[in-house]
Amino acid sequence: MVAKLARGNPDIARLVEKQLRNWELARQQRPTTSVSKPRLAEDFVCISRQVGTQGGEVAERVGEVLGWPVFGRQILEAMAGDDEHRRRVYASMDERDLGWWEETLRSLMEGEFVRNDYYRRLCETLLSLAGQANSVFLGRGADLILPRSRGFRVRLVAPEEDRLRGFAGTLGLARGRGPTEMHRIEQERIRFFRHHFGVDPDDPMRYDITINLARFTPEQAADLILEARSLQRGEG
Repeated sequence: MVAKLARGNPDIARLVEKQLRNWELARQQRPTTSVSKPRLAEDFVCISRQVGTQGGEVAERVGEVLGWPVFGRQILEAMAGDDEHRRRVYASMDERDLGWWEETLRSLMEGEFVRNDYYRRLCETLLSLAGQANSVFLGRGADLILPRSRGFRVRLVAPEEDRLRGFAGTLGLARGRGPTEMHRIEQERIRFFRHHFGVDPDDPMRYDITINLARFTPEQAADLILEARSLQRGEG
């Protein structure tokens, strides 16, 4: 199942397989609905982050508490680029899943902004995953692809100095290379969002909550997300 990815990057292949197993377990736990009633997307949390923030740690904590699989940028990109993985997820959908999936995908493809094969594969992957099991998504514009009427959307930010320190440390960059490399990645993200969605990644109106990670640990940020989500759902 992961042979193609393993040849390129076995670490990413293992991550994909681990989260797909978690996803399949979560899928088995979703409530049974009437055969005649069409399904909609399951509940989800989308986390967007500035470059250099500890978004991965926050997402993993949220997923651990909720018992949901976590699909980060690397996993989503690997699945979008692998037909076998997309078929695996797609094949598990039934007619109630497909109706919502096809209608939503069609509306995304009819937008005014530039579309390409990668964008379509990314949309197919996200919709297939969210349509069948509760999940946490980190990055790749998931909040813009998945339906606005569902889910909880988060933005993680931090001062540039803090982000630069974390960014350079994580990648083990030589002294002085951090600012240039971080700026390059930031510009790539801006182009990605403007090209495919016509939005700025820093637009605050996309999100239900924005958290400054200079003031909270990743564990505290995860707790804030879970509490705010509960309040939004009327559970608090």
